[in-house]
Amino acid sequence: MLWNSLNQTVELGWDFYLPVILFVGLIALAVPVWAAIGTAAIVMLIMSGDLPLSLVGESLFTGIDAFALTAVPLFILTGDVLVRTGLSRKFLDVAEALTCFAKGGFGSATVLVCGMFAAISGSDAAGAAAVGRMTINRLVESGYPRPYACALVAAGACTGILIPPSIAYIIIGLVLGISASTLFLAALIPGLAILVSILITNIIMNRLYSYEGGGMMTMGEWLANLGKALKSGWYAFIVPGIIFYGIFSGRLTPTEAGATAVVVTIIMGFILRTLSLADFPSMLVSSAKVNGVILPIIAFSAPLAEALAIMGVPQGFVASVTSLTDDPYVLILLMIGILIAAGCVMETTPNIVILAPILKPLADNIGMNEIQFCIMMITALGVGFITPPLGLNLFVVSGITGESILKIAARAVPFVLTMLIVVILIAYVPAVSTTLLPAIYQ
Repeated sequence: MLWNSLNQTVELGWDFYLPVILFVGLIALAVPVWAAIGTAAIVMLIMSGDLPLSLVGESLFTGIDAFALTAVPLFILTGDVLVRTGLSRKFLDVAEALTCFAKGGFGSATVLVCGMFAAISGSDAAGAAAVGRMTINRLVESGYPRPYACALVAAGACTGILIPPSIAYIIIGLVLGISASTLFLAALIPGLAILVSILITNIIMNRLYSYEGGGMMTMGEWLANLGKALKSGWYAFIVPGIIFYGIFSGRLTPTEAGATAVVVTIIMGFILRTLSLADFPSMLVSSAKVNGVILPIIAFSAPLAEALAIMGVPQGFVASVTSLTDDPYVLILLMIGILIAAGCVMETTPNIVILAPILKPLADNIGMNEIQFCIMMITALGVGFITPPLGLNLFVVSGITGESILKIAARAVPFVLTMLIVVILIAYVPAVSTTLLPAIYQ
Protein backbone atom coordinates (compact mmCIF):
# COMPACT_ATOMS: atom_id res chain seq x y z
CA MET A 1 0.00 0.00 0.00
CA LEU A 2 1.23 3.47 -0.93
CA TRP A 3 -0.15 6.87 -0.01
CA ASN A 4 -0.65 9.76 -2.38
CA SER A 5 -0.23 13.45 -1.65
CA LEU A 6 -3.92 13.73 -0.72
CA ASN A 7 -3.45 11.08 2.00
CA GLN A 8 -5.76 8.75 0.12
CA THR A 9 -4.70 5.15 -0.12
CA VAL A 10 -3.50 3.82 -3.42
CA GLU A 11 -3.92 0.07 -3.44
CA LEU A 12 -1.30 -1.61 -5.59
CA GLY A 13 -2.20 -5.15 -6.50
CA TRP A 14 -0.86 -7.78 -8.86
CA ASP A 15 -1.47 -5.45 -11.79
CA PHE A 16 1.62 -3.60 -10.48
CA TYR A 17 3.67 -6.25 -8.70
CA LEU A 18 3.47 -8.99 -11.35
CA PRO A 19 4.83 -6.76 -14.18
CA VAL A 20 7.62 -5.58 -11.85
CA ILE A 21 8.53 -9.17 -10.95
CA LEU A 22 8.36 -10.08 -14.65
CA PHE A 23 10.66 -7.19 -15.54
CA VAL A 24 13.24 -8.21 -12.91
CA GLY A 25 13.06 -11.83 -14.04
CA LEU A 26 13.59 -10.94 -17.70
CA ILE A 27 16.57 -8.75 -16.84
CA ALA A 28 18.05 -11.61 -14.77
CA LEU A 29 17.65 -13.88 -17.81
CA ALA A 30 19.65 -11.38 -19.92
CA VAL A 31 16.68 -10.41 -22.07
CA PRO A 32 17.39 -7.05 -23.79
CA VAL A 33 16.34 -4.17 -21.56
CA TRP A 34 13.97 -2.66 -24.13
CA ALA A 35 12.15 -5.98 -24.49
CA ALA A 36 11.88 -6.39 -20.71
CA ILE A 37 10.50 -2.86 -20.31
CA GLY A 38 8.08 -3.29 -23.20
CA THR A 39 6.79 -6.62 -21.89
CA ALA A 40 6.30 -5.23 -18.38
CA ALA A 41 4.49 -2.17 -19.74
CA ILE A 42 2.10 -4.22 -21.91
CA VAL A 43 1.33 -6.68 -19.07
CA MET A 44 0.71 -3.77 -16.69
CA LEU A 45 -1.66 -2.08 -19.13
CA ILE A 46 -3.56 -5.31 -19.82
CA MET A 47 -3.94 -6.18 -16.13
CA SER A 48 -4.83 -2.69 -14.93
CA GLY A 49 -7.01 -1.63 -17.83
CA ASP A 50 -5.98 1.98 -17.17
CA LEU A 51 -5.14 2.67 -20.81
CA PRO A 52 -6.29 1.04 -24.05
CA LEU A 53 -3.64 -1.31 -25.36
CA SER A 54 -4.11 0.28 -28.77
CA LEU A 55 -2.32 3.38 -27.46
CA VAL A 56 0.95 1.48 -26.96
CA GLY A 57 1.91 1.81 -30.62
CA GLU A 58 1.23 5.54 -30.52
CA SER A 59 3.25 5.93 -27.30
CA LEU A 60 6.21 4.12 -28.83
CA PHE A 61 6.51 6.71 -31.57
CA THR A 62 5.62 9.81 -29.55
CA GLY A 63 8.21 8.77 -26.96
CA ILE A 64 11.04 9.24 -29.46
CA ASP A 65 9.43 11.94 -31.60
CA ALA A 66 11.65 14.70 -30.19
CA PHE A 67 14.09 16.91 -32.05
CA ALA A 68 16.49 16.85 -29.09
CA LEU A 69 17.02 13.09 -29.53
CA THR A 70 18.58 13.71 -32.93
CA ALA A 71 21.66 14.87 -31.03
CA VAL A 72 22.23 11.36 -29.65
CA PRO A 73 23.28 9.62 -32.91
CA LEU A 74 25.19 12.74 -33.97
CA PHE A 75 27.41 12.76 -30.88
CA ILE A 76 27.89 8.99 -31.13
CA LEU A 77 28.95 9.35 -34.77
CA THR A 78 31.28 12.25 -33.91
CA GLY A 79 33.10 10.07 -31.38
CA ASP A 80 33.42 7.25 -33.90
CA VAL A 81 34.80 9.57 -36.59
CA LEU A 82 37.18 11.08 -34.04
CA VAL A 83 38.76 7.68 -33.40
CA ARG A 84 38.94 6.68 -37.07
CA THR A 85 40.62 9.94 -38.09
CA GLY A 86 43.28 9.58 -35.40
CA LEU A 87 42.32 12.90 -33.78
CA SER A 88 41.80 11.16 -30.43
CA ARG A 89 45.52 10.31 -30.39
CA LYS A 90 46.30 14.03 -30.68
CA PHE A 91 44.35 14.52 -27.44
CA LEU A 92 46.59 11.93 -25.79
CA ASP A 93 49.75 13.63 -27.05
CA VAL A 94 48.67 16.99 -25.61
CA ALA A 95 47.49 15.44 -22.33
CA GLU A 96 50.80 13.61 -21.95
CA ALA A 97 52.75 16.80 -22.66
CA LEU A 98 50.73 18.60 -19.97
CA THR A 99 51.47 16.02 -17.27
CA CYS A 100 54.88 14.61 -18.24
CA PHE A 101 56.71 16.74 -15.65
CA ALA A 102 55.04 14.98 -12.70
CA LYS A 103 55.33 11.56 -11.13
CA GLY A 104 52.50 9.43 -12.47
CA GLY A 105 52.30 11.69 -15.48
CA PHE A 106 51.02 9.17 -18.01
CA GLY A 107 48.33 7.96 -15.61
CA SER A 108 47.15 11.54 -15.24
CA ALA A 109 47.32 11.99 -19.03
CA THR A 110 45.07 8.95 -19.42
CA VAL A 111 42.44 10.50 -17.16
CA LEU A 112 42.68 13.84 -18.98
CA VAL A 113 42.25 12.27 -22.40
CA CYS A 114 39.15 10.46 -21.08
CA GLY A 115 37.75 13.87 -20.18
CA MET A 116 38.67 15.30 -23.58
CA PHE A 117 36.97 12.41 -25.35
CA ALA A 118 33.93 12.81 -23.09
CA ALA A 119 33.62 16.43 -24.23
CA ILE A 120 32.86 15.15 -27.73
CA SER A 121 31.25 11.71 -27.70
CA GLY A 122 28.98 11.87 -24.63
CA SER A 123 29.34 8.10 -24.22
CA ASP A 124 31.15 6.15 -21.49
CA ALA A 125 31.59 2.90 -23.36
CA ALA A 126 33.00 4.63 -26.45
CA GLY A 127 35.50 6.53 -24.30
CA ALA A 128 36.56 3.39 -22.41
CA ALA A 129 37.13 1.49 -25.65
CA ALA A 130 38.95 4.28 -27.50
CA VAL A 131 41.18 5.39 -24.63
CA GLY A 132 41.74 1.85 -23.38
CA ARG A 133 43.18 0.73 -26.70
CA MET A 134 45.57 3.68 -26.73
CA THR A 135 46.74 3.67 -23.12
CA ILE A 136 46.39 0.41 -21.18
CA ASN A 137 49.48 -1.32 -22.63
CA ARG A 138 51.53 1.86 -22.15
CA LEU A 139 50.29 2.16 -18.57
CA VAL A 140 51.47 -1.40 -17.89
CA GLU A 141 54.83 -0.61 -19.49
CA SER A 142 55.08 2.45 -17.24
CA GLY A 143 54.76 0.26 -14.15
CA TYR A 144 51.05 0.05 -13.41
CA PRO A 145 49.56 -3.39 -12.66
CA ARG A 146 47.27 -4.35 -15.51
CA PRO A 147 44.10 -4.57 -13.34
CA TYR A 148 44.78 -1.09 -11.97
CA ALA A 149 45.47 0.30 -15.45
CA CYS A 150 42.12 -1.09 -16.59
CA ALA A 151 40.38 0.38 -13.53
CA LEU A 152 41.96 3.77 -14.20
CA VAL A 153 40.66 3.85 -17.77
CA ALA A 154 37.23 2.58 -16.69
CA ALA A 155 36.97 5.28 -14.01
CA GLY A 156 38.21 8.03 -16.30
CA ALA A 157 35.69 7.02 -18.95
CA CYS A 158 32.85 7.58 -16.46
CA THR A 159 33.18 11.24 -17.40
CA GLY A 160 31.58 10.31 -20.73
CA ILE A 161 28.06 10.92 -19.35
CA LEU A 162 29.16 13.48 -16.75
CA ILE A 163 31.05 16.08 -18.78
CA PRO A 164 28.81 17.84 -21.32
CA PRO A 165 27.74 17.27 -23.98
CA SER A 166 26.26 14.09 -22.58
CA ILE A 167 23.69 11.70 -24.00
CA ALA A 168 22.39 11.06 -20.47
CA TYR A 169 21.54 14.74 -19.96
CA ILE A 170 19.74 14.86 -23.30
CA ILE A 171 17.60 11.91 -22.22
CA ILE A 172 16.78 13.14 -18.70
CA GLY A 173 16.01 16.57 -20.13
CA LEU A 174 13.56 14.95 -22.54
CA VAL A 175 11.97 12.82 -19.79
CA LEU A 176 11.52 15.71 -17.34
CA GLY A 177 10.97 18.52 -19.84
CA ILE A 178 14.17 20.45 -19.07
CA SER A 179 16.42 22.13 -21.63
CA ALA A 180 19.46 20.02 -22.46
CA SER A 181 21.53 23.18 -22.92
CA THR A 182 20.71 24.25 -19.36
CA LEU A 183 21.68 20.83 -18.03
CA PHE A 184 24.94 20.92 -20.00
CA LEU A 185 25.84 24.24 -18.40
CA ALA A 186 24.93 23.01 -14.93
CA ALA A 187 26.92 19.79 -15.42
CA LEU A 188 30.18 21.51 -16.30
CA ILE A 189 31.48 22.04 -12.75
CA PRO A 190 30.25 18.64 -11.39
CA GLY A 191 31.71 16.83 -14.41
CA LEU A 192 35.08 18.50 -13.96
CA ALA A 193 34.89 17.76 -10.21
CA ILE A 194 34.56 14.05 -11.00
CA LEU A 195 37.51 14.30 -13.39
CA VAL A 196 39.64 16.03 -10.73
CA SER A 197 38.64 13.46 -8.09
CA ILE A 198 39.86 10.63 -10.34
CA LEU A 199 43.09 12.53 -11.05
CA ILE A 200 43.75 13.09 -7.35
CA THR A 201 42.96 9.48 -6.51
CA ASN A 202 45.43 8.23 -9.11
CA ILE A 203 48.12 10.61 -7.84
CA ILE A 204 47.60 9.38 -4.26
CA MET A 205 47.64 5.72 -5.32
CA ASN A 206 50.76 6.33 -7.35
CA ARG A 207 52.45 7.96 -4.35
CA LEU A 208 51.49 5.06 -2.09
CA TYR A 209 52.58 2.26 -4.42
CA SER A 210 55.11 4.00 -6.73
CA TYR A 211 53.50 2.60 -9.86
CA GLU A 212 55.03 5.12 -12.21
CA GLY A 213 58.11 7.28 -11.91
CA GLY A 214 58.47 10.71 -13.43
CA GLY A 215 61.47 12.26 -15.10
CA MET A 216 62.46 15.60 -13.68
CA MET A 217 62.47 18.37 -16.23
CA THR A 218 62.93 22.10 -16.22
CA MET A 219 60.15 24.56 -16.96
CA GLY A 220 61.75 25.22 -20.33
CA GLU A 221 61.74 21.54 -21.25
CA TRP A 222 58.14 21.17 -20.18
CA LEU A 223 57.05 24.20 -22.21
CA ALA A 224 58.99 22.91 -25.21
CA ASN A 225 57.23 19.51 -25.01
CA LEU A 226 53.85 21.14 -24.61
CA GLY A 227 54.48 23.55 -27.48
CA LYS A 228 55.52 20.68 -29.74
CA ALA A 229 52.39 18.68 -28.89
CA LEU A 230 50.10 21.67 -29.43
CA LYS A 231 51.79 22.54 -32.72
CA SER A 232 51.22 19.06 -34.11
CA GLY A 233 47.71 18.54 -32.72
CA TRP A 234 46.02 21.88 -32.04
CA TYR A 235 43.47 21.29 -34.77
CA ALA A 236 41.99 18.34 -32.86
CA PHE A 237 40.59 20.82 -30.33
CA ILE A 238 38.54 22.58 -33.00
CA VAL A 239 35.81 19.96 -32.59
CA PRO A 240 35.24 20.28 -28.80
CA GLY A 241 35.69 24.02 -29.19
CA ILE A 242 32.80 24.18 -31.66
CA ILE A 243 30.60 22.06 -29.41
CA PHE A 244 31.29 24.02 -26.23
CA TYR A 245 31.16 27.47 -27.80
CA GLY A 246 28.07 26.70 -29.85
CA ILE A 247 26.06 25.26 -26.96
CA PHE A 248 27.17 27.52 -24.11
CA SER A 249 26.96 30.71 -26.16
CA GLY A 250 23.41 29.83 -27.15
CA ARG A 251 24.24 30.03 -30.86
CA LEU A 252 23.65 26.31 -31.42
CA THR A 253 21.27 23.78 -29.94
CA PRO A 254 22.84 20.48 -28.86
CA THR A 255 21.51 18.89 -32.04
CA GLU A 256 22.99 21.62 -34.24
CA ALA A 257 26.29 21.41 -32.36
CA GLY A 258 26.38 17.64 -32.89
CA ALA A 259 25.67 18.00 -36.60
CA THR A 260 28.35 20.68 -36.97
CA ALA A 261 30.87 18.55 -35.08
CA VAL A 262 30.22 15.56 -37.35
CA VAL A 263 30.73 17.62 -40.51
CA VAL A 264 33.87 19.35 -39.20
CA THR A 265 35.40 16.06 -38.01
CA ILE A 266 34.74 14.39 -41.37
CA ILE A 267 36.23 17.33 -43.27
CA MET A 268 39.33 17.22 -41.05
CA GLY A 269 39.63 13.48 -41.69
CA PHE A 270 39.62 14.07 -45.45
CA ILE A 271 42.14 16.90 -45.16
CA LEU A 272 44.45 14.75 -43.04
CA ARG A 273 43.84 11.79 -45.38
CA THR A 274 43.01 9.55 -42.44
CA LEU A 275 39.42 9.07 -43.60
CA SER A 276 38.04 7.83 -46.89
CA LEU A 277 34.62 7.12 -48.38
CA ALA A 278 35.26 3.41 -47.84
CA ASP A 279 35.18 4.03 -44.05
CA PHE A 280 31.63 5.40 -44.07
CA PRO A 281 29.61 2.15 -44.20
CA SER A 282 31.35 0.59 -41.19
CA MET A 283 31.35 3.93 -39.35
CA LEU A 284 27.61 4.43 -39.83
CA VAL A 285 26.81 0.82 -38.94
CA SER A 286 28.87 1.05 -35.74
CA SER A 287 27.13 4.25 -34.64
CA ALA A 288 23.71 2.88 -35.61
CA LYS A 289 24.25 -0.17 -33.39
CA VAL A 290 24.92 2.02 -30.36
CA ASN A 291 21.97 4.25 -31.16
CA GLY A 292 19.81 1.18 -31.70
CA VAL A 293 20.37 0.17 -28.09
CA ILE A 294 19.30 3.55 -26.66
CA LEU A 295 16.20 4.57 -28.64
CA PRO A 296 14.12 1.38 -28.19
CA ILE A 297 14.56 1.71 -24.41
CA ILE A 298 13.23 5.27 -24.53
CA ALA A 299 10.36 4.26 -26.81
CA PHE A 300 9.15 1.33 -24.68
CA SER A 301 9.54 3.33 -21.48
CA ALA A 302 6.86 5.81 -22.60
CA PRO A 303 3.83 3.50 -22.10
CA LEU A 304 5.35 2.19 -18.86
CA ALA A 305 5.75 5.73 -17.51
CA GLU A 306 2.14 6.55 -18.47
CA ALA A 307 0.84 3.45 -16.69
CA LEU A 308 2.85 4.21 -13.53
CA ALA A 309 1.64 7.81 -13.52
CA ILE A 310 -2.03 6.83 -13.87
CA MET A 311 -1.64 4.29 -11.07
CA GLY A 312 -0.25 7.04 -8.84
CA VAL A 313 3.06 5.28 -8.18
CA PRO A 314 5.27 8.44 -8.13
CA GLN A 315 3.01 10.27 -5.71
CA GLY A 316 2.53 7.16 -3.65
CA PHE A 317 6.26 6.62 -3.43
CA VAL A 318 6.77 10.17 -2.16
CA ALA A 319 4.07 9.88 0.49
CA SER A 320 5.27 6.42 1.57
CA VAL A 321 8.87 7.56 1.99
CA THR A 322 8.04 10.86 3.70
CA SER A 323 5.81 9.00 6.15
CA LEU A 324 8.96 7.29 7.43
CA THR A 325 11.00 10.50 7.78
CA ASP A 326 10.69 14.11 6.71
CA ASP A 327 14.36 14.89 7.23
CA PRO A 328 15.60 16.15 3.83
CA TYR A 329 19.18 15.05 4.55
CA VAL A 330 18.05 11.49 5.16
CA LEU A 331 15.80 11.54 2.10
CA ILE A 332 18.66 12.74 -0.10
CA LEU A 333 20.83 9.88 1.18
CA LEU A 334 17.97 7.50 0.41
CA MET A 335 17.76 8.78 -3.16
CA ILE A 336 21.51 8.46 -3.61
CA GLY A 337 21.36 4.90 -2.28
CA ILE A 338 18.55 3.99 -4.70
CA LEU A 339 20.46 5.47 -7.64
CA ILE A 340 23.75 3.78 -6.75
CA ALA A 341 21.99 0.41 -6.34
CA ALA A 342 20.11 0.88 -9.63
CA GLY A 343 23.33 1.86 -11.40
CA CYS A 344 24.92 -1.39 -10.23
CA VAL A 345 22.35 -3.58 -11.95
CA MET A 346 21.01 -1.63 -14.93
CA GLU A 347 22.27 0.75 -17.60
CA THR A 348 21.85 4.51 -17.38
CA THR A 349 19.14 4.99 -20.01
CA PRO A 350 16.49 2.67 -18.49
CA ASN A 351 17.36 3.98 -15.03
CA ILE A 352 16.70 7.53 -16.19
CA VAL A 353 13.40 6.85 -17.93
CA ILE A 354 12.08 4.69 -15.08
CA LEU A 355 13.43 6.38 -11.96
CA ALA A 356 13.49 10.07 -12.89
CA PRO A 357 9.67 10.48 -12.93
CA ILE A 358 9.42 8.57 -9.63
CA LEU A 359 12.22 10.30 -7.71
CA LYS A 360 11.70 13.86 -8.96
CA PRO A 361 8.45 14.35 -6.98
CA LEU A 362 10.40 13.35 -3.86
CA ALA A 363 13.11 15.88 -4.71
CA ASP A 364 10.43 18.52 -5.27
CA ASN A 365 8.85 17.63 -1.94
CA ILE A 366 12.05 18.41 -0.03
CA GLY A 367 12.71 21.58 -2.02
CA MET A 368 15.58 20.36 -4.18
CA ASN A 369 16.21 22.37 -7.32
CA GLU A 370 15.19 20.33 -10.39
CA ILE A 371 18.51 21.06 -12.08
CA GLN A 372 20.41 19.95 -8.98
CA PHE A 373 18.31 16.77 -8.90
CA CYS A 374 19.17 15.94 -12.51
CA ILE A 375 22.90 16.49 -11.96
CA MET A 376 22.86 14.42 -8.77
CA MET A 377 20.98 11.61 -10.50
CA ILE A 378 23.24 11.35 -13.53
CA THR A 379 26.41 11.61 -11.44
CA ALA A 380 25.20 8.91 -9.03
CA LEU A 381 24.27 6.64 -11.94
CA GLY A 382 27.70 7.32 -13.45
CA VAL A 383 29.30 5.54 -10.50
CA GLY A 384 27.52 2.39 -11.66
CA PHE A 385 29.76 2.18 -14.71
CA ILE A 386 32.59 0.85 -12.53
CA THR A 387 30.60 -1.17 -9.99
CA PRO A 388 29.67 -4.86 -10.40
CA PRO A 389 27.66 -6.73 -11.43
CA LEU A 390 26.77 -4.65 -14.51
CA GLY A 391 29.50 -1.99 -14.59
CA LEU A 392 29.62 -1.40 -18.35
CA ASN A 393 33.09 0.15 -18.41
CA LEU A 394 34.46 -2.86 -16.52
CA PHE A 395 33.17 -5.13 -19.27
CA VAL A 396 34.55 -2.88 -22.01
CA VAL A 397 38.11 -2.76 -20.66
CA SER A 398 37.95 -6.44 -19.74
CA GLY A 399 36.99 -7.23 -23.33
CA ILE A 400 39.92 -5.19 -24.62
CA THR A 401 42.53 -6.70 -22.31
CA GLY A 402 41.17 -10.09 -21.25
CA GLU A 403 41.64 -9.08 -17.60
CA SER A 404 39.24 -10.42 -14.96
CA ILE A 405 36.29 -8.12 -14.29
CA LEU A 406 36.49 -8.83 -10.55
CA LYS A 407 40.17 -7.89 -10.43
CA ILE A 408 39.44 -4.63 -12.25
CA ALA A 409 36.48 -3.90 -9.97
CA ALA A 410 38.64 -4.44 -6.87
CA ARG A 411 41.19 -1.90 -8.14
CA ALA A 412 38.37 0.54 -8.95
CA VAL A 413 37.22 0.81 -5.31
CA PRO A 414 39.27 3.97 -4.51
CA PHE A 415 37.79 5.71 -7.55
CA VAL A 416 34.25 4.70 -6.53
CA LEU A 417 34.78 6.19 -3.06
CA THR A 418 36.07 9.53 -4.34
CA MET A 419 33.29 9.75 -6.91
CA LEU A 420 30.75 9.16 -4.14
CA ILE A 421 32.20 12.13 -2.26
CA VAL A 422 31.50 14.32 -5.28
CA VAL A 423 27.95 12.90 -5.55
CA ILE A 424 27.28 13.80 -1.91
CA LEU A 425 28.74 17.27 -2.47
CA ILE A 426 26.41 17.83 -5.44
CA ALA A 427 23.43 16.57 -3.44
CA TYR A 428 23.94 18.79 -0.41
CA VAL A 429 25.50 21.91 -1.97
CA PRO A 430 23.20 23.35 -4.66
CA ALA A 431 25.82 25.89 -5.78
CA VAL A 432 27.96 23.09 -7.24
CA SER A 433 25.40 22.56 -10.00
CA THR A 434 23.74 25.99 -10.21
CA THR A 435 26.63 28.47 -10.01
CA LEU A 436 26.94 28.85 -13.78
CA LEU A 437 23.19 29.11 -14.36
CA PRO A 438 21.07 32.26 -14.67
CA ALA A 439 19.52 33.48 -11.41
CA ILE A 440 16.13 31.98 -12.30
CA TYR A 441 17.53 28.46 -11.74
CA GLN A 442 19.35 29.20 -8.47
